[in-house]
Amino acid sequence: MGDVKILLPTNVPLDPVLPDGVEAVPYDTRAPLPEASRDAEAIVLWASSPTWMAQAARDLPNLRWIQSLSAGMDAIVEAGFGEDVVMCSGNGLHDVPVAEHALGLILAAARRLDVAVRAVDDHRWARELGVNQPLDNAGRFSLISGANVVIWGFGGIGQRLAGYLRPMGAKIVGVATRAGERGGYPVITPAELPGILPHTDVLVNILPATPATTAAVSASTFEAMADHAWLVNVGRGATVDQEALIAALHAGRIGGAALDVMTPEPLPSDSPLWDAPNLILTPHSAGGRPLGADDLIAANTRAFLEGRPLRNALG
Repeated sequence: MGDVKILLPTNVPLDPVLPDGVEAVPYDTRAPLPEASRDAEAIVLWASSPTWMAQAARDLPNLRWIQSLSAGMDAIVEAGFGEDVVMCSGNGLHDVPVAEHALGLILAAARRLDVAVRAVDDHRWARELGVNQPLDNAGRFSLISGANVVIWGFGGIGQRLAGYLRPMGAKIVGVATRAGERGGYPVITPAELPGILPHTDVLVNILPATPATTAAVSASTFEAMADHAWLVNVGRGATVDQEALIAALHAGRIGGAALDVMTPEPLPSDSPLWDAPNLILTPHSAGGRPLGADDLIAANTRAFLEGRPLRNALG
């Protein structure tokens, strides 16, 4: 193989150590690709709009490999790149920040920091958050210690989150396609999930957006959950039936929801989700920093040149 041109986005600091014969060309994700870059065989994608990616799919006829720095690949798959283009995700690059964000949302839900912040805005002393707090989670989720936490999507992020929660006293069950044990934690299948939801204090959703996971967290999920339990979503908005969630919150069917992802994004100002009670929203900010991107790009570039399997390639 001769010289290979790989396009690197300028919207994230990147400095991978690339093999000889590889030309790294920076590009601006806010502007069309220049003519001189359109013969590239590889491109690294990060935080590009669907419109930009659709145009890139048309502008890069020689493209053979896409390295995304995002864990989710749904927007890239839908952009219209050729079927022969190898697509690799940034799986693993966001384990730490997303797990930490999920932990923050769980803590915020337990300690009702959303209520405290709104009280500050109103110059109100939130007495309801002071004395006479619950001694356990029987009637209201208020403690991580002793909490039953179910993590649906028990990959790298889920296992790291479990590692944060277990020393705090939480009891962890993972949900994945195969039952058994993973990382020292019990794992059940989605078919078994309804059986444990009535005893769950926090359901953490880290599912990717695929045809199989669309609205996986459904009205029946909320019906099965205890009325004090919280949903935490750091996966993808499409995996939750949002109308059913809004209805469950208004009816008090669940204790609350803490969401970093929703549908659509950005959430329109007139969305009924904004006015749902017991809701914590963050603006898809759990990730936002691909840690270890240089090493992944360098390793996969070497594998690409040598004709070896690439890490995180979509099957």
